[in-house]
Amino acid sequence: MRSLLISCALLLLLPGASQSASDQAMPITPFHTANRSPLVQIFGLPEPSPARIPERGSGEAGLFFDVASNYHDIDNGRETLLLDGEDYRTTLACRYGLGNRFEAGLELPFVGHGGGVFDRFIEGWHQFFGLPQGGRKEAPRNRLDYHYSKDGTERLKLNESSFGIGDLRLTGGYQLYKGSTPDSGAVSLRASLKLPTGNSHRLHGSGSVDTALWLDLSDDYAMPIGHLSLFGSAGGMAMTRGNVLPDQQRSVAGFGTLGIGWAPTDWIAFILQLSGHTSFYDGSELKELSSNSLQLHSGGTLRLPGSLFMDIAVSEDIAVNTAPDVTLHLAIRKPF
Repeated sequence: MRSLLISCALLLLLPGASQSASDQAMPITPFHTANRSPLVQIFGLPEPSPARIPERGSGEAGLFFDVASNYHDIDNGRETLLLDGEDYRTTLACRYGLGNRFEAGLELPFVGHGGGVFDRFIEGWHQFFGLPQGGRKEAPRNRLDYHYSKDGTERLKLNESSFGIGDLRLTGGYQLYKGSTPDSGAVSLRASLKLPTGNSHRLHGSGSVDTALWLDLSDDYAMPIGHLSLFGSAGGMAMTRGNVLPDQQRSVAGFGTLGIGWAPTDWIAFILQLSGHTSFYDGSELKELSSNSLQLHSGGTLRLPGSLFMDIAVSEDIAVNTAPDVTLHLAIRKPF
């Protein structure tokens, strides 16, 4: 396990080991991100993946970084929830083509929670786009305070910064369909197994074993300028009982993604992506816990020297209060 993780990291640092960037169309792939709420990211919610399984002996290594800013302060008389802080998630991921249409991969996240430094930036972002502040300006800046009480009993409390290994996830995939050319449609079936390697008391993991099964699909279309790609995913997951609000945790959840990307040249692509999932908790009247979630991710991908790709995106909670106010996503990927 350790040697495979080291190999994935080294692949990101190697000079161009794959084809030259100048002789290929710009690939358009989904953003490798999902709901980074401190009460959701602990589960094995899969991120969408490219619909094409790597050929035998090839693959991709990536380093994915998300910063999520949370502020939710609700008291309905029976329940009290405060989520005020920032969450950091850095994931080292690698997937590898095994041949005969199969792939294998792993994802090791490092998860942190802190008071953060982006409160002023988020307030400015909301003001610029005319979005509600939701009480942010009245709250202390750069504070970490996560707590939840129900019927007078405290059920969750976290107010100390921490950073550590999250829950390891093993993945596999099978190519159900692939067109004859690189820019034609593709469909893959993927599965994952999340193991409870993170500290659930610090919200680095859930304490549950999670499995997921889903489809990734995409198609590509030539345009007068560049090319256009449509992509999507849909699936479900099952979870054993974890350690975070165990009596309110659901055992199953559904999820999906729908996106579009346009690459006008061979070095840049612009992407819009919708991601959603059903709730992971019940027994609550609060949207933050018991409502389905929907996020909009907007940004793009840059082709860099050395056969590297950089993804940059910003996520907003379209279904308000079901995900962080704003999530910043940055990724460096390298095919090999």
